[in-house]
Amino acid sequence: MRKIAFTFAVLFLSCICVAQSTSPNVVHYKLDEKKLKYLFATSEPVLHLKSDDVLETNTVDCFGNVLQKPGDTLSMAKGDNPLTGPFFVDGAEPGDTLAVKILDLQVDSKQGVGTIAQGFGAINSTNYTPMINAPIGEKIWFYPIDQTTNTATFKALDSKFSVKVPLHPFLGCIGVAPAGGEARSSIVPAEFGGNMDSPEASAGNTVYFPVNSPGALLFVGDGHAAMGDGEIGGTAIEVPMRVRVQVHLIKGQKIGWPRFENEEYIMTVGAYRPLDDALRIAYTELVGWMHKDYAISEMDAYELLSEVGEVHLNEMVDPNYVIVAKIKKKYLPPHR
Repeated sequence: MRKIAFTFAVLFLSCICVAQSTSPNVVHYKLDEKKLKYLFATSEPVLHLKSDDVLETNTVDCFGNVLQKPGDTLSMAKGDNPLTGPFFVDGAEPGDTLAVKILDLQVDSKQGVGTIAQGFGAINSTNYTPMINAPIGEKIWFYPIDQTTNTATFKALDSKFSVKVPLHPFLGCIGVAPAGGEARSSIVPAEFGGNMDSPEASAGNTVYFPVNSPGALLFVGDGHAAMGDGEIGGTAIEVPMRVRVQVHLIKGQKIGWPRFENEEYIMTVGAYRPLDDALRIAYTELVGWMHKDYAISEMDAYELLSEVGEVHLNEMVDPNYVIVAKIKKKYLPPHR
């Protein structure tokens, strides 16, 4: 009996080694524009994925790729931030966590676009900050993209000035279906992720989401070639994207808000108004992560973050503002 048990253990460990050495299953989904979504919500999935599958897909830009030349107008867009998906992750249930490793993002266009629009922007009058002065009119900039130099070129509309901008591709929209069966606009970031406009959603980073509905229902979209802190004008350099991600299901572990991680940092998201509440959410989540996974007390974490914590203002133009709080792993005890 002992010999049989030992043989089974050897075979089981051998199977694990073989599984780890084989390449992950790669699933391809070419965007069907008739199936674009404009809501983060429970809806019919375009594809099923299994934990550890690699997904290769593509997205349109936040205007649906309709702005292509001078003279085009924002009225041509059918909606804001069209989303690819949702992708159903088999076995995902409320109370789980979905980890999405961003393996590669490629700008899928020779140009990007940026706009200023009436009623939108950090220093423009909006529904939240009404002014009696005349609103800023619509303006559109086109950015030629050079893949060989990894740059986009800003060309001023009112002068002959131009300057090159380094590319940092990331997904402006990435998230899962919200809790409680809610349907949320693709403009709104919240606990489910969504339009976080986070440069942290870039290749090499992992983003974690709370699973709120069966299958999690992952959406991606709103590709950005580059963006300044705050996205103050309301857009980044908006581009379609080729996307390669790997999904991994973490069973029975629940988180409240999206998180990012890479080799250097752990990072937490706060999305709300006013901006100080977004910051409080992000830092409270970070304290909780440090306490649970790094065995440091909440008060010690609070003090340590006061000395070495970092904050990134992602955007302050959407219905909720987004803050990312982070700490370098070198300042933390060993992970449990």
